[in-house]
Amino acid sequence: MQVHLKTLGCRLNEAELETWARKFRHQGHAVTAQPDEADLVVVNSCAVTEEAVRKSRKLIRRVQRSNPQAKLVVSGCYASLNPAEIKSIPGVDLLIENRDKDRLPEIVAEKLDTLSMPDTATEPGENLLFARGRQRAFIKVQDGCRYKCTFCIVTEARGEERSRPPQEIIDEINALHQQGVQEAVITGVHLGGYGSDCDRNLGQLVERLLKETSIPRLRLGSLEPWDIPDNFWSLFDNPRLMPHLHLPLQSGCDTVLRRMARRCKTAEFSSLLSEARKMIPGLNITTDIIVGFPGETDSEWQEGMDYLERLDFGHIHIFSYSPRPGTKAARLPNAVNDETRRSRSQQLHALADEMKQRCLDTMIGTQQEVLIETRSQDENGDWYWGYTPNYHRVRITASRDSLETTVTMIKITGSDSGSNLLHGEITPAA
Repeated sequence: MQVHLKTLGCRLNEAELETWARKFRHQGHAVTAQPDEADLVVVNSCAVTEEAVRKSRKLIRRVQRSNPQAKLVVSGCYASLNPAEIKSIPGVDLLIENRDKDRLPEIVAEKLDTLSMPDTATEPGENLLFARGRQRAFIKVQDGCRYKCTFCIVTEARGEERSRPPQEIIDEINALHQQGVQEAVITGVHLGGYGSDCDRNLGQLVERLLKETSIPRLRLGSLEPWDIPDNFWSLFDNPRLMPHLHLPLQSGCDTVLRRMARRCKTAEFSSLLSEARKMIPGLNITTDIIVGFPGETDSEWQEGMDYLERLDFGHIHIFSYSPRPGTKAARLPNAVNDETRRSRSQQLHALADEMKQRCLDTMIGTQQEVLIETRSQDENGDWYWGYTPNYHRVRITASRDSLETTVTMIKITGSDSGSNLLHGEITPAA
């Protein structure tokens, strides 16, 4: 059977998609990048914002129209929060909620009676990530979240915290490395909550991964600032743990953070960043900011902007607030109008671009080990694309063949202020 997998949303959805791909293939099926060739299409939906819900609905309908003969399975947060809506969409054969999605390929086989070939019918070791143009694997280590930020619907969709056994994670990473994957990104709904249900913590997990795997690069997904465990910074003494942290702040104003029910004040966040940068050379810190949260006054917005200007983030993911039914924030008074949200978003985008450019400029002239992911051509010749350890994208001038999936020493020669992109060339020593 030909299986096509689609996802919207976060890295965790990507990690789940990759796990399903491996399981479908183990059952004897093939994974195809062409939806019109598929016998089965699986959509992993998102519901983090109303826009994500709209895109999920649109994707489901488009998939069904483009290949009405294929079986259509829908899972993910939208499916879990709005099952009746999903079931009302023509052509959906099976809905699998988040609580069961770890067993999705098995449930599909049971409910839809999908035929499969023996494991030996497919080529062993073929890497599904490479077939999808990917050289880094997202590894889901936990699901669920015990916190209740007032804007977040994902905690409702994902349920209680559940952590995977460390040995299972180690075995998965080692298997991927044997297939040629060079980087694993550790991710979860509440990554810092890893082990809360089994008397472990994230630091202990990372320590084991560094000792019991040999994959060249390990990277952490989004990590709440209040979840940093003791002695965490010392883990970065190992060069295989990449110097990049995504620490969601959400607002630079303490009164707004209180309305969001966030557990970190701005002074604590500043102190955390200062300590991290002192301990980890070349660290790139990125963050999330929500613009136009209910009740956000002009003075609160300006206070937040003044605070953010002092922090020099390498990148800011900017979200205009949109109410999600079922969250506490959706019931808060004094909604910020669309025009104000757009204006504030433009201001923050301009500041974020300035910050990122300053960060990129500090890297010019340095030597960086870059994970090269893709190759392209234009009228000027061949180019490769890759990422530095601290997660900046590099366009590399090179005439060599077969550099994809390699970690190669690159000299950073410049940066592009228009696209916030580094330029580099292979060093003579390489």
